[in-house]
Parts: sequence; C-alpha cells; structure tokens
Amino acid sequence: MSTPVIGLSTYREPARWGVWDQRADLLPAQYAEAVLSCGGVPVLLPPVDAVGAAETVVARLDGLVISGGADVEPARYDAEPHPRTASWRPDRDAWELALLTAAEAVGLPVLGVCRGMQVMAVHAGGRLDQHTPDLVGHDEHSPGGDVFGEVPVATEPGSRLAALVGPSLSVNCHHHQSVAEHPGYVASAHASDGTLEAMEAADGDRFCVAVQWHPETVADVGLLAGLVRAAAAYHA
Repeated sequence: MSTPVIGLSTYREPARWGVWDQRADLLPAQYAEAVLSCGGVPVLLPPVDAVGAAETVVARLDGLVISGGADVEPARYDAEPHPRTASWRPDRDAWELALLTAAEAVGLPVLGVCRGMQVMAVHAGGRLDQHTPDLVGHDEHSPGGDVFGEVPVATEPGSRLAALVGPSLSVNCHHHQSVAEHPGYVASAHASDGTLEAMEAADGDRFCVAVQWHPETVADVGLLAGLVRAAAAYHA
C-alpha cells in the first residue's frame, strides 16, 4: 500500500535565518514529525492565490491538516473585531477556506488544529467567540507567550474522537478564541469550563475532525494516527 500524503497548511510570516530576513512559508516541525511518526508523508501548503489551485492540490492529497495560527478575520463570519482580535491573515483565510471547499467536494479526510477548527466552523457558516476569557473568566486556554495551557477535556461517548483518544485527556491549548456555532458538525469534546474543544462532522462516514488543542505537541498522536489511517483508506 502506498504511503498516504498529508497536506499541512502553513504560515506566511516575516522570518530570520542565517543572513536572511524576509517573508517565509513556515510551520513548526512538530506537525511534519508527527505525520511521519504515524506513517504519512507531510507536504507543506503555503497560501496560494490562483484560480483552481486548491482543487489541484487536493487532487494530489490523501489527507489534509488545517494548522494553527492567527485569528480568523471577523468579516468572514460577519462580525466586528473584538479589541483582542488581531493579526488576521486574509491570504491564509482565503487559501484554507478554498482547501476545505475542495476537500469537501471529494470527501478528503481533514483534521483541524486550533485555528484550523475555527476556520472549519467559519467555512460551514458558523461563528466564533472572539475572546474566550470574557466567557469563562480565566486565561487557562492561552496563558500567553509561547506557553501552552494544560487543559483537561472530556470527549463525547460514541464519538469518533472518543474512539481515537479515549473518554478524557489533558491537552496542550493556545487559543483565546473558540467556536460558538458549528453547523454541520457535532460537539465531541468540552473543557470543564464548558468551552467547546472539539467537533466532528455530523455525517460520520468521513474523517472530518477538529480540535482546539495541539495534538502534534504531545507524545500521544492518536488524532494524527487516525487521520493517516483514514488517508490510507481514502488513497486505496
């Protein structure tokens, strides 16, 4: 059986390395390392502004990860920016939304990570809570800087997510926003404060799962292993 190819959406940000200081397409190496450890081949997908590009890319993939990153532009879900919403990337929003449209058209397995979950909700016509601390009264989901919050979550019995990671687990979070509405998806995990931490497609036939945490940062990569298995089946 051929090794499944997993596309990973990337940042496009100013970066410095060696003698260079310029815009770069990048992603933390943990994503690719996690995909490799689960038996897939990672391919980076930088934002592309070209007609038909998403369809062309998706036709060559067996699975897709919509990665973490900056806030989604509030105009994408008809909202005004919250004072704490900042640094959105219109080029990346457009690219990832196009990738999701192309993936849906062919039934490609998809995993959303952190921002990826929010993009998937917006793509489905949902909306976001732009600053979760306003709702829960604490910053445990995103302590600040480059530190992850360690958050206990409980999965929904009978969900695809529960089959992959079990009834409960402690996860690494770094999100100040969360999903408020998610048409076409069902909730599959919550934090103890009620924050939606995962969702999956209501139609259980397709692997289409999204989480607010970062599964690529921990030893247990059950979610990515599940994606790679679904991608192998899709390829076959």
